Amino acid sequence: MAVSPQTNCTLAEVANRMRELDDFVVCGHVSPDGDCLGSQLALAAALRRLGKRVSCVLVKDEPVEANLLRVLDGAQDLVFAGAYKGAPGAFVGVDVPTRERIGEAACALLDQAPFSFTIDHHAVDTTMCDMVYVDPDAASTTMLIWELAGYLGVERTGAVANCCYTGLVTDTGRFQYQNTDERCMSLAAEMVAAGADPASVSREVFQNRTYASMRLEATAIMRAEFSEDGATALGYLTREDFARFGAQKSDAEPVIDALRRIEGVRVACMLREQEDCIRGSLRAKDDTDVSAIARTFGGGGHVAAAGFTLYCTLDDAVAQVRAALAEAVRAS
Repeated sequence: MAVSPQTNCTLAEVANRMRELDDFVVCGHVSPDGDCLGSQLALAAALRRLGKRVSCVLVKDEPVEANLLRVLDGAQDLVFAGAYKGAPGAFVGVDVPTRERIGEAACALLDQAPFSFTIDHHAVDTTMCDMVYVDPDAASTTMLIWELAGYLGVERTGAVANCCYTGLVTDTGRFQYQNTDERCMSLAAEMVAAGADPASVSREVFQNRTYASMRLEATAIMRAEFSEDGATALGYLTREDFARFGAQKSDAEPVIDALRRIEGVRVACMLREQEDCIRGSLRAKDDTDVSAIARTFGGGGHVAAAGFTLYCTLDDAVAQVRAALAEAVRAS
């Protein structure tokens, strides 16, 4: 197990410091996924078992994926950071390493907090908190929260187990991505032994897609561009697509995996047109480092999964990404 150079403490030291504090705000990143929300809610449940006061905040006041809300214990208590009242005793950023990913409202809470923690698995060059623990080898941040809960000495049953498992199974793509290893499978077994329900999580998260989501997927596949050798796939969705199908932003989240699954595709990219920008998602099926592609556009992520934002027209974004995909595959 390797930790990031930005790490300045151990999880045991994080646990010791948390025991000394009473009031926490736990924050994730913009457009939270299963690992982000699972990390927030699992940590909140663990801290509450120590008698701590905990609030979990969302970076933006926007809908969260309904399938995640159905399976994550405590999701009904999530509040928008801008609506939080009072000054936090401690700020905890989970699954997010930098201020750019937590938005203005959450940055205000971070700046008000007399002490702050980062617990994450994204390797970056900067930090935003006092105590920082980053393990890029961890398949999910919920793995680190699971280990932290052990150091806190609380029972890791119920919400702790279920939320940690949900984050792990989503960030490994149902244990299909390259980040699936012995460590994550071992911890998954511990979570199941503590009460996580794999069948329920799978049913709610992966087998309850909306009809609008399926129509978006069909549109993206039919529209997809492939490199001459079929190694790259580039799909995109317009704002008109969302309006035509009555789709939400969250309905597009699974589409990138459909492109990735196509035979012969090594790297897939999905572009989603929003009101003021183009959001891009990247996935690799081999050892191509898509985080390097994302960084050329100011984004980041993991070797096999990354994202970025472009402020240009959709046509310009398609042209830029097409060229970047071709270069990345040639170099790998």
